[in-house]
Amino acid sequence: MSPVRVLPVVLVLLLAGCGRGMDELEQWVADVKARKSTTIAPIPQIQPYEAFAYDVANRRDPFVPVEPQRPANAAVGAGPHPDFRRNKEALEEYPLDALRMQGTIRTPHAVYALVKAPDGVIHRVAAGSHMGQNFGEINAITDTEITLSELVADGFGGWLQRAAVLALSE
Repeated sequence: MSPVRVLPVVLVLLLAGCGRGMDELEQWVADVKARKSTTIAPIPQIQPYEAFAYDVANRRDPFVPVEPQRPANAAVGAGPHPDFRRNKEALEEYPLDALRMQGTIRTPHAVYALVKAPDGVIHRVAAGSHMGQNFGEINAITDTEITLSELVADGFGGWLQRAAVLALSE
């Protein structure tokens, strides 16, 4: 048999197979049409735009940068400043609020604190050690907290010293 004669026979058989088994489809369509329709929520109303008029009277131009004013009695470079030549310690990589005090170790010669870093490593620190990203130096260690002094930029080229505490985690 030649392919020209076989092709019409195959097409007729394929088309005959498509006509059966429509009962399930017709039943499903009837079930869907019989369902109760639900109400659709109305489209929310868009609030009209209210324009704001910027009144220039007694206000600065918002597009001109403001230069910070240095206090008259503050000299550049005076006061405390961090030692940038010092090698950074491991706990200076993390912000102070990410560190957790886990406990203390007392020896006859010193008191150490155990501090857990965000990576899960527990570090042993003593008075004089540094931690936190603001050049924090440990001043004292008690059973419940670590007292530090941090150096933060004052915005005028100088540094301010501020106290910080890392409390024991429970």
